Amino acid sequence: MATTTVRDALAVPVVRAAGPVVVAGAAGLDRQVRWVHTTELVDIAPLLRGGDLVLSTGIALPDRPADLAAFAESLDRSEAAGLVIELGRRWTEVPAALVEACERLSLPLVALAREVRFAAVAQAVGERIVDLQLEALREAQRVHEVFTELSIAEAGPAEILESVQRLAGATVVLEDEQHRVVDFRSGAGDAGFLADWQARSRAVVLDGRTTWDEAAGRLVTRVGKPDRGWGRLVIESPAEPTERLVATAERAAAALALHRLHDRQRDSLTRRTHHELLVRLLADPGAPDLLQRCELAGVPLVRRQLVGLSLRCPVTADVPARQGQLDAAVAAAVHAVHEMRVPALVCEMDDAVRVLLSLAPSDDGTRVTEDLAGRVHRRVRVVAGAGRPADRVGEVGRTLRESLHVVDAVRPGAQERSVHRLEDVHLRGLLSLLADDDRLRLFTARELDALKAHDARWRTGLLETVRALVRHPGSKSDAAVELHVSRSALYDRLAKVEQVLGVDLDDPDILVSLHVAVLADEVLGHGTGAAPGARSPAVPT
Repeated sequence: MATTTVRDALAVPVVRAAGPVVVAGAAGLDRQVRWVHTTELVDIAPLLRGGDLVLSTGIALPDRPADLAAFAESLDRSEAAGLVIELGRRWTEVPAALVEACERLSLPLVALAREVRFAAVAQAVGERIVDLQLEALREAQRVHEVFTELSIAEAGPAEILESVQRLAGATVVLEDEQHRVVDFRSGAGDAGFLADWQARSRAVVLDGRTTWDEAAGRLVTRVGKPDRGWGRLVIESPAEPTERLVATAERAAAALALHRLHDRQRDSLTRRTHHELLVRLLADPGAPDLLQRCELAGVPLVRRQLVGLSLRCPVTADVPARQGQLDAAVAAAVHAVHEMRVPALVCEMDDAVRVLLSLAPSDDGTRVTEDLAGRVHRRVRVVAGAGRPADRVGEVGRTLRESLHVVDAVRPGAQERSVHRLEDVHLRGLLSLLADDDRLRLFTARELDALKAHDARWRTGLLETVRALVRHPGSKSDAAVELHVSRSALYDRLAKVEQVLGVDLDDPDILVSLHVAVLADEVLGHGTGAAPGARSPAVPT
């Protein structure tokens, strides 16, 4: 809130016309003036409030230096803003004892060279104080109205940050608990405000709810409760922030925390609803009420282009960490389709994020899936696979199954794509489609189990030797380099493979058979390059 200081009061026209001269206590000129009090009493101090500016002619003030010093000390104890003496009635100049005492106490002592009506001074300064208070109230009301409208509109972080930037006229940054920038809006201030952000932000310690770091020029407030805060809101503030700016920061932090709470609740409900609808679409797409339920959920299925998309997270044995990855991927997908305004069912299924996009027949499905995957990739690391578009509800299962088969068939270390498709996975895609067929499992076992048993017993690397050979069918030198062995050592291993399997590796049919077996072993999750996650038998795919 803007305040009136002694310095400001002396600049009021009616005071300035009286020829004010600061004779002592200039260091206290920035003391806040809350009101103006006129008196001639020497024992007025007990009746004063903090911030009162005292006007006097000095007529009733004592003569003795010690008593004048005691008078100044009593004013200081009552936290008076300052003392203004009108010269001419009692003194032609302010007594030295009063000057010395006020200087020692840094209590502003002002002499008025010309006569002035004290009532006019009190009125003018009082009006300034009241006007500033009214302006502060109007500003507070404006802040209140802005964030009330944002809450009613269920505005997201982007809209909240934009409103803060407009109100503050400065750069505003939302960071997470690790001091990483989540989002920001630039102001007209220092262009280097975001430089070396994490290190500089960690140096700003937040003890209470809100703090101003003068050295860093940052107003910082916590987003969320102290024990469950998930980030901080930072506003560029080189000068000490006004009460309005502090209120803006705190209201914005509350709005962000409330949005996160509501978003989490909506997201949880959305996940459950979408999971139920997707399961029913896969199991019984012809159910009479299903189309209506999807329509009511905002995802029309009739006369639409339906595209299945699956997102797999990196493999990890840490179950809590994996669940956290999935949660983050689901949230990223939900936010992406919301930002793109694309109707979609999004949920976790088969240890992956499954998305069914409902597009207009004229939409470019390839472009939409690329855009959606790109938005997700900016938030979390995933492998994305898309099925071929379906134009009938009965084909929903097919496009969703294809998308899952695609991500399961992507070879680790393959060329990075925002979205993989059936044409990108070739033989792996076919083997992924056949992954649940026992005949494929039996074939793989017949081809490779003898090598696996030999490796387990003698700690040899025969299976890896075969993998390197089929990866480099035209160059045994490249296979040796991959295995970090010499060519002669590679030939020895290949001879051992032939002996264990009872085959001739120069036979093209044998090499093709082993190549298919190796790929199938990886797709089935047995190889060193296993595809992510086991399938969930509970949900039909």
